Amino acid sequence: QLQVVQSGGGSVQPGGSLRLSCAASGFTLGYYGIGWFRQAPGKEREGISCFGSGGGSTWHADSVKGRFTISRDNAKDTVYLQMNNLKPEDTAVYYCAARGGFWRATMTTCRLWDEYAYWGQGTPVTVSS
Repeated sequence: QLQVVQSGGGSVQPGGSLRLSCAASGFTLGYYGIGWFRQAPGKEREGISCFGSGGGSTWHADSVKGRFTISRDNAKDTVYLQMNNLKPEDTAVYYCAARGGFWRATMTTCRLWDEYAYWGQGTPVTVSS
């Protein structure tokens, strides 16, 4: 079965850090571009960060730029989202997704959520004092 498996997340105080991980089962994640999305209660899904295909391009939403960093470990075939200086408004369920094809990471391409073929199960992140 082809699936994306997420780990990490949890609860943290404002200003704290968390790292989310995204791995694949049944396929090689490194052959895909990767997007990170989040959905807060009562809000629409938001694309926040992504790697384009080949991993040569990245994009971060303005809401997380300078605080969140997407990276990948090819040896472990894993993608990470390092989240620093977390704010209460970052509270959401975070999703990792894999997308095939050849594409470069831009705000437009990263946020085409229906182009992603495989989605992780989601992991909650709560930022609260």
